[in-house]
Amino acid sequence: MASSLILIGGCRDDDPTPVPDSFSLVFDFEGSPQGWTGDFADLPVDGQDIFELEVSHGPLPEELDLEENALRIQGHNRSDDLFMFFKRQVDDLLPSTAYSLVFEIELASQYPEESVGIGGSPGASVFLKAGATLEEPETVVEEGGIRDYLRMNIDKGNQSQDGSDMYGLGTIGISGEEFRYELINRNNQDRPFTVTSSPEGTLWLVVGTDSGFEGLTELYYNRITVTFTQQ
Repeated sequence: MASSLILIGGCRDDDPTPVPDSFSLVFDFEGSPQGWTGDFADLPVDGQDIFELEVSHGPLPEELDLEENALRIQGHNRSDDLFMFFKRQVDDLLPSTAYSLVFEIELASQYPEESVGIGGSPGASVFLKAGATLEEPETVVEEGGIRDYLRMNIDKGNQSQDGSDMYGLGTIGISGEEFRYELINRNNQDRPFTVTSSPEGTLWLVVGTDSGFEGLTELYYNRITVTFTQQ
């Protein structure tokens, strides 16, 4: 099963058939990645072996004492601007219809908000973002004078800055001073993201982290809930 679907329905005055004005897709990743795939951007095309890039599906860290699976992603930000992301296509939407989207993301992080690191804080300088696009979010090669880089084909913004295709949901920082995994929750309930579906009734969801911390970041996405409300 790809996800859990929660409907909040209503009826139009001229049509007695229930119409879902709002619905939520809930991805818990217990049995599989559920259609989400991971990738990396803002790094050189060559020499990626030193970035320690990994994407996998498996158990949460043992210290959480939870027998649950999650999406795991890690990377060493040696380019001063590493973007680590997951994407998934959604179909069966109403064609060419405006929706407001609220993301609720639960992830396991071990990085204190007040910690200090190279280039920035491991907790306060890694920014969680989410959004949606009609075009599939992909990396494209940007040719440079010395090195070619992989950049996103969507506007995700840069680190703490929003883009037209992705909003910031805060940092991955946890409270306290100890580097120990705990589950944190981030959302954009105070400013829903608005997007219009394609003529075929599809769009792409994308979540990720934009890092200013020049070290290794390892995160586990435990649950992603996206609530669609028809505009």
